[in-house]
Parts: sequence; C-alpha cells; structure tokens
Amino acid sequence: MKQRTKLGSEAGKHFILILGALIVILPFYLMLSFSFKSPAEIQSISGGFFGAQEMMTDRKCLKTDRSEEECTMLPIVYNYTAAFKEAPLLRYLLNGVIVTLSIFVIQVIIALPCAYALAKLNFWGRDVVFGLVIFCLLIPVHAIALPLYLMLAKFGLTNTFASLVIPWTISVFGIFLMRQFFKTVPDDLINAARMDGMSEFSIVWKVMLPTAIPALLAFAIFSVVAHWNDYYWPRIVITGDQDLMTPPLGLRMFKSDMDGNEYGPMMAAATVIVAPLVVAFLLAHPAKILPVLGTNNLKRIEAISDSLKVKLDRQDWFQLYQAALGHEVA
Repeated sequence: MKQRTKLGSEAGKHFILILGALIVILPFYLMLSFSFKSPAEIQSISGGFFGAQEMMTDRKCLKTDRSEEECTMLPIVYNYTAAFKEAPLLRYLLNGVIVTLSIFVIQVIIALPCAYALAKLNFWGRDVVFGLVIFCLLIPVHAIALPLYLMLAKFGLTNTFASLVIPWTISVFGIFLMRQFFKTVPDDLINAARMDGMSEFSIVWKVMLPTAIPALLAFAIFSVVAHWNDYYWPRIVITGDQDLMTPPLGLRMFKSDMDGNEYGPMMAAATVIVAPLVVAFLLAHPAKILPVLGTNNLKRIEAISDSLKVKLDRQDWFQLYQAALGHEVA
C-alpha cells in the first residue's frame, strides 16, 4: 500500500513537471514553427512544424514594380526577409548587447565590494545596512519608475543609452547573492591574503572574485535575461528614437508596422531576437551542450526528416543575406 502511494506521488510530481514544461515550451514551438509557414498555414494551423514550403507571392513586392517571378519565394524566405526589411533587427540586437553588458559589468563592479564588506568586514551599522538591502529587495520596480523617469528627464538623459543603464547599475539582488556566497569563504583565506600585504580592494578582485565565478554566472543569467527581455522601462524612457530601441521594444514597433495577419514575419523577428539568449546558454553551459538530434523513435525520425523539405537555392540565400545587410548588394 505504501509503495503504491509512493508511486502515485512520484507520478503526480512528474505529471506536474511535464505539464509545466509543455506550458513553457509551447509558445516557443509555435513561434519557431510560424516563422517557417505561409499566412494560410498559420491561419489554419496546418502543415506540420516546417509547413509545406510551397512557393508564395509577396503582395507588397508586387507594388514595387517588380515582376511576379521576382516576388515569388518560399514562405521561410519571405518571413525572414520581411522581418529584416520591416525593422532594423541587427541594430536592436546590438543595442540589447550594449545595454545588458553595460548593466551587468557595472553591477558586478559595485556589488562585489559591497557584498565583501557586508560579509567579511566588521563595522558599525553593518546589520542595519544589510537589513536595508533586504528591504530594497521587496520594492517592486514599477513603484520607483516614475521618480526615476522624472530624475532622468530633469537631467536631460531620456532617449539615451544612459537612461537604459543608470537606473539598474546598483543591484540589491546581486549584493545579497554575492554576500551570501562570500559568507561561505573561509576567513583563513582572507587573513592569509592580509598577511601577504594585500589591501581590502586587492582581496576583493584577486581573491574573492576568482572564488565567486559560479555565483557570478548565476547572477549573470538573472541580470542578462531580465534586462534583455525588459519591455517596461525602455518603453518609458525611449519615446521615438528607433536607433536606441532594445529587442523587445523594437519588436513592438515592428509589429505596429505590419498588417494584422502578417504573423510569419512577426514570428521570424521574435525568433531572431530570442536566438542570442539560447545560443549564449548553450555555449556557456558547463555540460558543453551540443545541438544534436538523436532518437530511436521512428515517428520522431520521420518528423525530423521533414526539415529536408525546406529547399533553399542560391537566390533564396542571397535574398536572406541582402535582407540581413539592410541594403541591396550591387
């Protein structure tokens, strides 16, 4: 009886985990699949994962005095070409890299000394300061958005990269996380460094930093993902200059320029924006994950073989290359 109860409990846990995974993965599955399909296949939700890849005609292309033959292409080519033409995606991606890396680097520069002081130095009011750090963790970002915006506007910093970076340079979560990690570092290691004549700042960067790499990687995931995907704050401080738009904000502007039923290019743009985070995760994973396909299930192998139906000739690749550059190649 106890064994049956245990098996039922384990089955329930696995069911919940699988259900949660499906809920998270399904939107990404549809996003990637829709980026391959024609509008008709998207509307009817048919064609499998890759779609039939039958030639289609770009209606907007016909309005530019081009022949019907020049405007006829595969759905995958149409979607990704339209995505790069309708919005400067490469510029949005570059802005995202600049903003997220700037925020993370400055957060680390500030968080490490603060965390070291709270963990290893004895000074008056240390517990009070740590209590304030805990209290700041409870304050929602939206509660301080208006004061931050008014402050930046007063100094004329709206519509600049500074407005995207400055408000997030001090991370109380980073200070808290690193402080908890530094508490586990033996005091003997720090005392030995002091006996060798190292200053407290030297200890932070030459002793504590190398030991804190695992914690920094964990913090990097939270920081980079949060600010790469942030839509709320860029929407407030960037009010028209497309050259400063981050990927989520740029995707919104792209969507507003598209027709209501042009989901293929929208999903292609979303795929391009999501791809850097996925690639970065795979490259940085300690297990050295490689994107390979392996299964003994015949139905899965048959489904994977559908990818061979996507045929791209040299002209198709050239159109994708030209769209990525953002201008015609002579």
